[in-house]
Amino acid sequence: MSELNLSTFDLYNPTDEHRMLREQVAAFVKKEVEPQALENDRNETFNIPLFKKLGEMGLLGITVDPDFGGSGMDAVAAVIAHEELSTSDPGFCLAYLAHAMLCANNFAVNSTGDLKARVLPKLCSGEWIGAMGMSEPGVGTDVLGMSSTAVRDGDHYILNGRKMWITNGTIDDDGTPGDCCLVYAKTDTGEGRRPSLSTFLVEKGMDGFSVGQKIRDKNGMRASPTAELVFDNCKVPVANRVGEEGDSMLHMMRNLELERLTLAAMSLGIARRSIEVMVNYANERQAFGQKLSAFGQIQRHIGESYAEFVACRAYVYNTARHLDLESHGNRVDSDGVKLVASTMAKNVADRAMQVLGGYGYVGEYVVERLWRDAKLLEIGGGTNEAHQKNITRDLSRNGLPWG
Repeated sequence: MSELNLSTFDLYNPTDEHRMLREQVAAFVKKEVEPQALENDRNETFNIPLFKKLGEMGLLGITVDPDFGGSGMDAVAAVIAHEELSTSDPGFCLAYLAHAMLCANNFAVNSTGDLKARVLPKLCSGEWIGAMGMSEPGVGTDVLGMSSTAVRDGDHYILNGRKMWITNGTIDDDGTPGDCCLVYAKTDTGEGRRPSLSTFLVEKGMDGFSVGQKIRDKNGMRASPTAELVFDNCKVPVANRVGEEGDSMLHMMRNLELERLTLAAMSLGIARRSIEVMVNYANERQAFGQKLSAFGQIQRHIGESYAEFVACRAYVYNTARHLDLESHGNRVDSDGVKLVASTMAKNVADRAMQVLGGYGYVGEYVVERLWRDAKLLEIGGGTNEAHQKNITRDLSRNGLPWG
């Protein structure tokens, strides 16, 4: 028999290290994140000084090897950080996810040698702000349809194309680019051949690299900067290619699993805060001589929200503890958690607004911002329709996991 005591095992804080991390991030959120969240949402501004404090806490390289300045933690730790940050400011958390998961973790797993040693400590400390560029103006889910190309020319590649919806692509209203961006591009476009994808680390200041536009007036996630990036005969040294030429479909699939898991964790933070707000309000507000919590309609909103949240939370953390950051093959559940958690968060935030009535419709009570932020999670990192397709395809091909 296993020595594990199931009656005392904590799925959400499986070790003391995880518990301490949660307490650390929760305290930071209360003291530092919450006071600035509404202002930066209203102004569509990215709080760079606050972001750099995440580096001081070891969060920007949370999954990166300590030899390169990271914290060397696992997928459960990444989920904890994203859940806690998103209870207050999902927009700020999305900028964190783009840097720590899409850029730093991706780069740590797939880069080697001098490039890794030069760049990774800067990403972990917060000296550099990173991004990842996959989507294009005409290409989202259909990644093999991307038109960006990189053609080798001696000791450089000539990169051409545009990337769209890039979180951290710019960091201010003046169009200043982030310090680096992992860019996917086709490197073998021969007729009749399957597209070959490669990854390049494009750095601020490289010839031919610019910010096309900052995307403004977003419905939600307004505290995270979003941009279009332009590569016009951009010269990228061969030394800045990440991994081998043509290997990036594997890079992409592996990192998408962690991205989708942590986006699901953001959904947990949104839902958890929404439940807290509506329960507190329902216990304080009176109508017809009773607390709102005494009315059946309100009880349904709260009861369904709580049950859906705890079910999704168990699924997310169980998936996290099985996710190996160095491998791939867990797409069924990484897609599954995002599929169910994203819609759950949107629905729970919507119910919270309903319980609060007019107060839920204004910024003072937080839930209207959480409601706007939640919608992005059904779209970004893979649409819900794409997750449905992937899950069905994998189950049809590989069989049921309990079969």
